[in-house]
Amino acid sequence: MASSVPSIRTLSKLAVGGAQVLLGGGQGVLGGTPATCSNPQLSCHNTTIVQDLCCFNAPGGQLLQTQFWDTSPATGPDDSWTIHGLWPDRCDGTYDSNCDPTRAYTNISAIIKSFGKTDLLSYMNTYWKDYNGDDETFWEHEWSKHGTCISTLEPECYSDHKPTEEVVDYFQKVVDLFQSLPSYEWLAAAGITPSTSKTYTTAQIQAALSAKRPGVTVTLGCSSGALNEIWYHYDVRGSVQTGEFVAANPDGTKSTCASTGIKYLPKNGGGSTPTATTTGSGSTPTSTSTPGTPFSGKGYLNVNTGGAQKGCIISAGTWYTSGTCATFTAASSGNGFTLTSSKGKCGVVSGTFTCGSSVSTATAFTSSDEKLAAGGNAAWSADTIASGSTQQAVYAGADHSAALEIVWQSL
Repeated sequence: MASSVPSIRTLSKLAVGGAQVLLGGGQGVLGGTPATCSNPQLSCHNTTIVQDLCCFNAPGGQLLQTQFWDTSPATGPDDSWTIHGLWPDRCDGTYDSNCDPTRAYTNISAIIKSFGKTDLLSYMNTYWKDYNGDDETFWEHEWSKHGTCISTLEPECYSDHKPTEEVVDYFQKVVDLFQSLPSYEWLAAAGITPSTSKTYTTAQIQAALSAKRPGVTVTLGCSSGALNEIWYHYDVRGSVQTGEFVAANPDGTKSTCASTGIKYLPKNGGGSTPTATTTGSGSTPTSTSTPGTPFSGKGYLNVNTGGAQKGCIISAGTWYTSGTCATFTAASSGNGFTLTSSKGKCGVVSGTFTCGSSVSTATAFTSSDEKLAAGGNAAWSADTIASGSTQQAVYAGADHSAALEIVWQSL
């Protein structure tokens, strides 16, 4: 039976002009709809009945990638939102839930491991968090309530279905979408950062996010006057597994934030989050942390050039000199260590330091005189010196004009 939400929800169509389109495929979904879907239609936009619900999401045609900002208790990294889920709405604000009790699985971690998706599970353990500390039950709830209501994830939509593979495809697609929606970075780029004293307006927050997804808005959720949820809306052309996600306006009036005075509280309970503040010839991320073991636990990747510190590496792996420094996690691996950011695994891809979905295998870095080294070489370079919020790609080796060193600052 369909559940309904307050009657103020009204149908809102896609803003086509400038709409963001995310190509399907993701990071290795296991299966999907038949290899060819003849002229797949965009969900929520059909004018006639679509028979093949393996090529068309219905009745839940609008997909919402939902994110949390939990501060009490805090969940996930201090510089990243966390995952809530992926929900199918009926295009008019109503929705179905718990559509198939026979697939209400209670062993999500085991299912993901059985398909060899250990990287996916590791990412979920960091970025898909339950504020009560029971991540597994949270994942089970999201799959049972929402995943079982996505028509293109039905077992019969797979040409050679392996039991529970649609579960893995669901969680992989949610993570893929989440990685493409770095809410923390997008807000910070507009000067909207967590603070115990500042407040923001709905218009400011919407403008910051619309700058990255032109032509559409999002749903904002607030609790006790503080921002704690963002819902990104999409219509889908084809299946959830392999189709195109097209950014859409919310399918109804759903935001719960006031127009002004919105708090955006830091997870650590302190003041504004650390930023790289330009002073003189360099910039220094503010921090009261005492130095720890280099490249162990959590820290910043600060950049030295010309004998002075100048900015830091952000979560995608690029370098800038003003704004919020990304928190990286260093984990021991063999004789070295791996690095991850809110984007995902970090590595050297085509000679460029990169973090995110394009990194299929995390690079095993080493430390040379407490400097980051790749292949035993601690030399890094860029085409030019970074300035302000303009990002520069960072290359392994000294082949480019601006010579760099990357050093660790423990948190």
